[in-house]
Amino acid sequence: MDMFSSLPIADMGTAFFDSTAPGKAIVLVLFLGSAWAWTIMVTKGWQLRCADRATEDFLSAFRTERNPTALFTKRESYPGSPLNVIYTEGCKALGSELQAHGVDPNDLLMGNLTSEAHRKLSLNQLETLRAVVDRNVADEALNLEDQMGLLATAVSAAPFLGLLGTVWGVMDAFAGMAASGNAALSAVAPGISGALLTTIVGLLVALPSMIGYNLLSSKIRSISVQMDNFAQEFVSAIQNSYVIEA
Repeated sequence: MDMFSSLPIADMGTAFFDSTAPGKAIVLVLFLGSAWAWTIMVTKGWQLRCADRATEDFLSAFRTERNPTALFTKRESYPGSPLNVIYTEGCKALGSELQAHGVDPNDLLMGNLTSEAHRKLSLNQLETLRAVVDRNVADEALNLEDQMGLLATAVSAAPFLGLLGTVWGVMDAFAGMAASGNAALSAVAPGISGALLTTIVGLLVALPSMIGYNLLSSKIRSISVQMDNFAQEFVSAIQNSYVIEA
């Protein structure tokens, strides 16, 4: 029992009350930053998880159909999947391009879309369709990246903000020691302890944020690759089904 009672105890509550007013303010800012970072990680993680599941379902359904617009004509939807948004906008663009040749866009609901009567898409119109698909790929990528910059800010700024509080607190502790003329360690220990608290809190904010940022970035890259691959697959399928043979 005596052995354990002789060990130093890191009391963060005492250290907080021993810190200076700027140190307390920095610790409070870091706690708010931690709550903010965790909110981003949880909400973004849930968004990406739903997007990943919906994307797998969408790709499975899309690849089982012979006609590239079959899911659109059946009014099937996969909320949460960025590929579903890209696909829907691509089908709408296809209808607009076919309408320019006198084909009723409502014919997309028919089953004989690959007949010669509907193979009226020129290569220039295919490039227009590709541009629409690529633009939506870029928009969905930006949507996936939303708030990731804020999380990266928490990763990089928290340690430096904690270091600022530590340096500031140590300066105040030594300035107080010089003013009092007392060079004993006991005179500056509480102030230094409070100053070091900001570095600890800064690291406690930065480390989970860094892990979360890396995991989320990896998932975003995976979904982005799926979007790029699907865009090429969809445009190729449209070309095979609708483009006029040269």
